[in-house]
Amino acid sequence: MIRTMDIICNGEQRTVEEKSTLTDLAASLDLDPQTLVAEINGRIIEHNNFINRELRDGDRVELIRFVGGG
Repeated sequence: MIRTMDIICNGEQRTVEEKSTLTDLAASLDLDPQTLVAEINGRIIEHNNFINRELRDGDRVELIRFVGGG
C-alpha cells in the first residue's frame, strides 16, 4: 500500500507519496528542477539538495520558475 501525505505547494493542497523529494515534486509537475527556486516552510533549498530533501506532511512549498526571454 502506498502511503501519502498532504503538502501545500504554491498555495494549493497536494497529496504526494511519503518520502517524496523536491525532485520528485518537480517531476510530477513536469518542471525542470534546474529552472526552479524552491522554498520550504520559509527556507530556500539549494539546487544540489533537491534530490535529498524529503517532503514532510504539512510542508509549505513555494516553487518559482525562471523563464528566459528578451
